[in-house]
Amino acid sequence: MTVAVTAWCALLALAPPRRPRVLGRIAFRSGLVINELPVPALLWLAAWTAVAFAQDDIGSPAAWAAVALAALTAAALTVIAARAARTRPAIGRALAAAFDPASTPPPMTATTPRGHARGHARDRRAAAPRRRARAAALIAPLPLRGRGVRHVAGIPYRDAGRRNLLDVRHHRSRPPGGPVLVYLHGGGFTGGHRNREARPLLNRLAGRGWLCVSADYRLRPGSRFPDPLVDAKKAIAWARAHAAEYGADPSQVFVAGSSAGAHLAAMAALTAGDPSCQPGFEDADTTVTAAICLYGYYGEVYDDGAATSPEHHLHPGAPPFLIAHGDRDTCVPVEAARRFARRLRETSRAPVVYAELPGAQHVFDLFRSTRFAAVVDGIETFTAQVRVAHQPRAFTK
Repeated sequence: MTVAVTAWCALLALAPPRRPRVLGRIAFRSGLVINELPVPALLWLAAWTAVAFAQDDIGSPAAWAAVALAALTAAALTVIAARAARTRPAIGRALAAAFDPASTPPPMTATTPRGHARGHARDRRAAAPRRRARAAALIAPLPLRGRGVRHVAGIPYRDAGRRNLLDVRHHRSRPPGGPVLVYLHGGGFTGGHRNREARPLLNRLAGRGWLCVSADYRLRPGSRFPDPLVDAKKAIAWARAHAAEYGADPSQVFVAGSSAGAHLAAMAALTAGDPSCQPGFEDADTTVTAAICLYGYYGEVYDDGAATSPEHHLHPGAPPFLIAHGDRDTCVPVEAARRFARRLRETSRAPVVYAELPGAQHVFDLFRSTRFAAVVDGIETFTAQVRVAHQPRAFTK
């Protein structure tokens, strides 16, 4: 029975159907873990088969059928793992296409805590990202907080109760001059939580001296657009106002998000300083240095009008963007992300990095998997390039 369940999940991860939509949702939920952690699943199948043979349990036709199914599932998992391994080259090509291929990102030492031996050791280990990613996927795929990272939860940033709380992750030494990341969760504007997705990214950057802020925002029912966007902008304003308390640089604020959060990140980046989206804090500086959008939705929000789509707010002064989307996404079709990236490139003067991830589904940022480790490395390279090539606050409408 266990082998059958694994085989079913592997099949839906390998070839997820898009239509009908309900089947696409089933494929997403069933194949999520297998698609991001195929190697542990493969090792489990190998262990099951070895134990079955060792105990001499392979004697009946049903047992041999289970072994055959395990072999086919192992082949599927091998293909899934191979697709995940192609993430790093795909991101590398996307970065090279957006930036000058001859340029070199600065070493990530500016955000390392001064005098902190572990920080310098991390920089030396950064030369072998593939080895670290594989080790993480095999040994510790869960997004555990690293030593030296402090997590402060449940800080109010507005007056809408529990939907206006944020978490802060920062290095305990509070190194001076680190950038700021404001992260917005997914959930289709009806659910989600600030401490669910992208934790490997937040923990990694906080360990390197960033101030990472992850915020909840108002959801349906009970709110309408632009309420979530107002909250996102308020979180950005809060981060800028409080950055110095954590030693961070308030002039280097990046905004990121997953799914619906990517929609909000894009909207916040494209509507910086728009007073209609900043009621009560119209004069607050909500510009961002760049936007990072993971498996984002870029269309209209329910029936609240065309102005709720980021595509409605494109302009030449948009900040740099990094857009990452899976080519097997059954929740938000990859074609929508391609269109948004293309239209943004046609309009914006700033770099637009569009990375299409082979074999990736929706919500590929839950685990410290091989795939997401490569995405995090790409985000670090992207932010380093932006910080060198572009002055903060230069991208205003």
